Amino acid sequence: MKIKHLKLTNFRNYQKLDLKFNENLNIIYGKNGMGKTNLVEAIYTLALTKSFRTNDDQILIKKDEVSTKIEGEVETNTNNNYEVVINELGKKVKIDGNIISKLSDYVTNINIVLLEPEEQMIFSSSPSERRKLLNIEISQLKKHYISYLNNYNHLLKQRNSYLKDLDIVKNENDSYLEIITNKLIEYGLKICEFRESFIKEVNNYINKKYQDVFKKGTLEVKYTSDYQNKTKEEIYNIYKKNFKREVLMGKTLQGVHHDDMIFYLDGNNIIERGSNGQKKNAIFAFKLAEIEIIYQEKGNYPILILDDLFSALDNEKIKNIIKILNNNIQTFITTTDLEKVDKILLKDALLINISEGEVKES
Repeated sequence: MKIKHLKLTNFRNYQKLDLKFNENLNIIYGKNGMGKTNLVEAIYTLALTKSFRTNDDQILIKKDEVSTKIEGEVETNTNNNYEVVINELGKKVKIDGNIISKLSDYVTNINIVLLEPEEQMIFSSSPSERRKLLNIEISQLKKHYISYLNNYNHLLKQRNSYLKDLDIVKNENDSYLEIITNKLIEYGLKICEFRESFIKEVNNYINKKYQDVFKKGTLEVKYTSDYQNKTKEEIYNIYKKNFKREVLMGKTLQGVHHDDMIFYLDGNNIIERGSNGQKKNAIFAFKLAEIEIIYQEKGNYPILILDDLFSALDNEKIKNIIKILNNNIQTFITTTDLEKVDKILLKDALLINISEGEVKES
């Protein structure tokens, strides 16, 4: 999987940009604030229709403009042209000029793996950030996952709203609540199944990737969920038991919206006992494992983005990462300093210099 050609219109600090890429290694360099990360953000947005830096799509539109367009020619088993347009009305996506109404039909086409320093923050944030990471990765692989997730979240919102309106003395065998609860469980079990399966696949690769790069330590990921190892009936009985508490609190107390994934290094919970360096290393190993999962699932390696990697890891670890990457993986590296890049890498790479939104190739 490779992006051959990218065109940007009014994206961030780029008014117009038209670039062709090396099918293997592309190194984007320049001072901070010039637009290096904006460029790889555009590639990411082309693939997943959303940024990895903000939840506000409108921020992606260049100042004083009303819309932005990202276009790309991507090679998988065939060549396809992809397009994402964002304006004040929302976003529209196309493949080969055809409007795609369901995002789930779009985001499984271009697979992206992103490694960037800020991702270690998932260990100091709430479980919602780790669920977000899970959702992004699984959505690229499983076409129906987004639909299940959207349906679950819609029903959860309905159920919470209904619980707030209920009187505590109302009959807990409320038929409307029963319908919502059963549908919520149905979608939740599907989501739980997808997440559990994905984490199982991650554990097939993550420990070896960790040791290949960092040379020591045993790493595994464990998935935790209220729905895990339970039947639909068992879960429904839990909701029934919690009915009065849920009415009092006005929210659903059990469900996959509380799921988490916990990283264990040498048997220790990284969140509780891991150093900042170990947390950073763990997320890198997770992403390297994901590359293998995508290849096994899709038969193509994903596009890899290494954003500001040289500020996050020392040169030896970076060399180890590059060494274990297959040459067939199209890779984008951003850096402020070419001197930090191994000379062997520079030899075969397309060098893209960015200064004040101006791009020069060499």
